[in-house]
Amino acid sequence: MAEIKDPENTIIMTLKGGDVIIQLLPDVAPAHTARMKELARAGKYDNVCFHRVIDGFMAQTGDVANGNMEDNFNIGRAGTGGSDLPDLPAEFSKIPHARGSLGAARSANPNSANSQFFINFKDNDFLNGQYTVYGQVISGMEHVDAIVRGEPPMNPDRMISVKVAADV
Repeated sequence: MAEIKDPENTIIMTLKGGDVIIQLLPDVAPAHTARMKELARAGKYDNVCFHRVIDGFMAQTGDVANGNMEDNFNIGRAGTGGSDLPDLPAEFSKIPHARGSLGAARSANPNSANSQFFINFKDNDFLNGQYTVYGQVISGMEHVDAIVRGEPPMNPDRMISVKVAADV
């Protein structure tokens, strides 16, 4: 496991294969970083499925309204919601959408990100400057690579738990 230098801005996401350690970028995207920590601390990401997983592109999750596989789950609705918190303004930067980067999912409106996010399987430079980057996987990318593919997957994988490292 990678050395955690900033536990307050590090996420531990437990998947079926093991832990994925994500270093958040509070200096680059403070609102998105704060939102992820708030939802993680409230347990909102626990048991949420990966509802859109495209081979060679990315794995999307984070629909806390419709994606919890333990609470009235319907895969057809997963990916259509967010949290009960307001949408976030875009925090675009020069940080590239590189392999393992965490990007804020949104609608066509750049200021519509809420709780959903994606992890890039490879460098996706065509997303640069169009989606907020607010984290980077520093350990456990092999577990992200193993997530079941599909739009949506027939039997989706889930985030078993998502915690802020400072709280563990």
